[in-house]
Amino acid sequence: MNALELEPLITPAAVSWWPLAAGWWFLAAMLLSLVLLHKLRPWKQLKRWERGDTTRDEQPLDPQRQAALLELAQLNKPYDGQPASHWLQQLNALLKRLCRIRYPDDHPHTLSGRAWLAFLDNRCPAAGLTRWMVLVEGAYRAECRLDDKAIQGLEQSVQIWIRKHV
Repeated sequence: MNALELEPLITPAAVSWWPLAAGWWFLAAMLLSLVLLHKLRPWKQLKRWERGDTTRDEQPLDPQRQAALLELAQLNKPYDGQPASHWLQQLNALLKRLCRIRYPDDHPHTLSGRAWLAFLDNRCPAAGLTRWMVLVEGAYRAECRLDDKAIQGLEQSVQIWIRKHV
């Protein structure tokens, strides 16, 4: 056969449909999975859970709880070794006022000592206020002093109680 007698080669432009290479299919699958993951966003929920941000999952707070949290935030904390008895009295007064409104039939304002802490803990065990005996005893000590870590822990427990009590 002579070189002049050969027919021309078929070029891809002459083929109406040419299947994509395996790399293109892989790229399409990756893009599709990224779009689906973005829609589902499981990592955002995980990050919120890790940092403790569950406010979107909880119900909005009623005005009484919001006012109590605002009052709690405005209390002067006895940092740097200042006497804590006045702050502890204010915490107890805040909790008793809130309990008097929320549980009038239980007469919580008449409770004191371990009975008061047990009452609080029965309404919200997650707060763990029974481990803070200083909340009821410290208000009666003339020179009750707390370290900064204890002040933050007690305030956090009271915040949890205000947010989540039944």
